[in-house]
Amino acid sequence: MHRDLFLDGLRFKLAEQYRENPTGFLSLSKEAIDYVLGREMVAELRNEGHVEEEVRGTIRLTPRGYRAFQNDPPPYSYRNCTAPAQ
Repeated sequence: MHRDLFLDGLRFKLAEQYRENPTGFLSLSKEAIDYVLGREMVAELRNEGHVEEEVRGTIRLTPRGYRAFQNDPPPYSYRNCTAPAQ
């Protein structure tokens, strides 16, 4: 679950950055770069052709990545929650 939350947040932030400036790069925080899961997510997205990395920790979506993620709901939305039992 933690992996999904991290990936959702990263994809959302990258898509937001792409909409504002498709040629601009997003600099990840030192914590995200030092975090093993963060490096794994960036490597996975890069290997799938969804992001390109200028230098370690500075990434942007490719047009392919934007098309894949542009309609994703915001992270931490209630899309997977069920209604409480009554």
